[in-house]
Amino acid sequence: MKYSRLTKEQFEELEQEFINFLATQSITGDEWANLKANKPELAEMELDIFSDLIWEGVLNQAKYLEHISPSDIHLFALNEDHMHLVGIKVKEEEIDLTTTEGFNWLRANLMHDNVEFVQAKKDYTEEKNLDKFTLIQQGSNITKGELYEYMFKLIN
Repeated sequence: MKYSRLTKEQFEELEQEFINFLATQSITGDEWANLKANKPELAEMELDIFSDLIWEGVLNQAKYLEHISPSDIHLFALNEDHMHLVGIKVKEEEIDLTTTEGFNWLRANLMHDNVEFVQAKKDYTEEKNLDKFTLIQQGSNITKGELYEYMFKLIN
């Protein structure tokens, strides 16, 4: 398995897509029930294959990621051949960017001496989607990129 298995909730939301996936494998509903009951290892393999297909589609479509921690924000633009990072660090210990108050403080104090901006570029490895997935596993979320675009324009 290349990525991670979808959660039960994700499988429930993608039930029709999973049925279609099984159909492409020529597996009927009855055969699926039989597979789960009598050959659980094969059923597990089908779940893993489906999960990887879904992740591939999601990762191919992802254009931006963001990760917000109490003192840092990492905003990634997922370009064709590289990632571009806009990083923001707040050096005020009492500010927590994961709270509404902390984020509002940042918005009001972007040019404060205790706010530091960095930029970086990183080329993808041979496994571009795995690079993106690793960031998601580390806590990044897929976004539409509004915060990235705003901060990128602000510092450039």
